[in-house]
Amino acid sequence: MGKKKKDTMELRFYEVPQGEYVLALLGDNWIRDYGHDESNLHFHNLMEIGYCKNGTGELILNEETKRYEPAMVSIIPQNYPHVTISDIAEGPSYWEYLFFDPMVMIQELYPDNAVMQKKVLQMINRKALFFHEWENRGISVLVKMLMDEMRQKKNHFNDCVRGLLIAFFTELLRMCESDASENEVKKKTGVSQITAALDYVRLEYANNIRVEELAKASHMSETHFRRVFESYMNMSPMDYINLMRVQKACDIMKKTNDPMDVVAQKVGFTTTSTFNRNFKKYLNTSPYQWKISPENYERKLLNYNISALKGW
Repeated sequence: MGKKKKDTMELRFYEVPQGEYVLALLGDNWIRDYGHDESNLHFHNLMEIGYCKNGTGELILNEETKRYEPAMVSIIPQNYPHVTISDIAEGPSYWEYLFFDPMVMIQELYPDNAVMQKKVLQMINRKALFFHEWENRGISVLVKMLMDEMRQKKNHFNDCVRGLLIAFFTELLRMCESDASENEVKKKTGVSQITAALDYVRLEYANNIRVEELAKASHMSETHFRRVFESYMNMSPMDYINLMRVQKACDIMKKTNDPMDVVAQKVGFTTTSTFNRNFKKYLNTSPYQWKISPENYERKLLNYNISALKGW
């Protein structure tokens, strides 16, 4: 059995294809030995849905370790540390995955209601869910239907995926509501101590964010928050904020022709020079050069890891 490196965490970016609702990782490419080459905890910028088709092993969700086997479903929120480690003796495991941005669904379900949008996002991000298919057949059927639609991509598949995703999201809300009271009384440990701060940055990156606000969201003093954050992320809170802003800037530059000063303002940088300096820090190139040929630099951002190996 592989062993998780408890002191290490990685941030992994995924992007949903333009014009679609879901990024699907399906097929034989996902039959593999999980977690033996890279057993570090990691988290994503999107919500992850997993379905185990074959194999056994461990799914580590923050500080909980769960055994997995075929016909099990995992639903992992954004910014939630996890890693899959397959049993060496049993051979490769076969997982398939869907990734999506929950805010897209939330905004469709609750348009023009920012208070409800925030409440729902907080609810679904409280914890990861992991269960046998027979324990929640409604969600399990929807997950498999979503995967089949993305696998086949027949005419009008995107409309079908949208409908299935709304149905899935509604069932997920019901499931999260039933667990809400239990989650409220659980004491947060490990990386979950700063999950609220990570969510805050994801929602408010375009505004002026003070570390004091992140500490308050995490129910810590500012001094203690800085210490906990840096121990897990191996970077300061402000460095993390600026990394998120650079990632959002890349999204905007791919989809629009906005001038650089407008892009900088949209993602929360107060001056273009500050934007340029931080962009070069993370991608080793200027925003203008990235805009000309983003394919040459995109992998640098997608592969940018927050390695929280203590002592670096």
